Amino acid sequence: MREKPWYAVAYMFGITAFFSFLVIGLARVTADRVRANEQLALERAVLKALNMAEGKTSDEIHRTFVEMVEPMPGDNNYQFLQDGMPAAYAIGVSGKGFWAPISGFIGLKPDRHTVIGIAFYEQNETPGLGAEITSQSFRSQFEGLQLSSGPQPIEIKPYGAQLAENQVHAISGATQTCTRLEHLINEDLNKWRRTLEEETR
Repeated sequence: MREKPWYAVAYMFGITAFFSFLVIGLARVTADRVRANEQLALERAVLKALNMAEGKTSDEIHRTFVEMVEPMPGDNNYQFLQDGMPAAYAIGVSGKGFWAPISGFIGLKPDRHTVIGIAFYEQNETPGLGAEITSQSFRSQFEGLQLSSGPQPIEIKPYGAQLAENQVHAISGATQTCTRLEHLINEDLNKWRRTLEEETR
């Protein structure tokens, strides 16, 4: 039978079908865990942008998020509540990076003008270059930043340039990632501002 011309085709079809069913089965079994991990990564990024994740376990992060964070109007925006009042905001920022989507949050104080921090939960930029947007040295530049009221709330300037109160330095060698990051942050901050303006009308 093995010498029949159709045997090799049938054999490969059988092997392919077996491993396909195996992979599909594993994907279904782990789907809930994958979703839970994705949600935890989002929750951690929210608290990290608000400078509230340091030293917290995964369970503590989830509990804090559930008990003290609630969604706001718009896409992926949250507010942190204390005594029932907004004490900080986490604005979702996402869009196309140089190689793949970038998603994260920028934290704002109640004045909606002063940046607390920034954190990312999704990015696949070049390691050692664009991926450095997740490094503490880059993210720490955003702490205390004062957003401009104009069309560009933040600006990412070339490394070594003199900076204004709404500007940070780009990562050397990662110009495209930084350009796209600046664009997506400003786009989502402006979108959030428009949502707030519509609510007050």
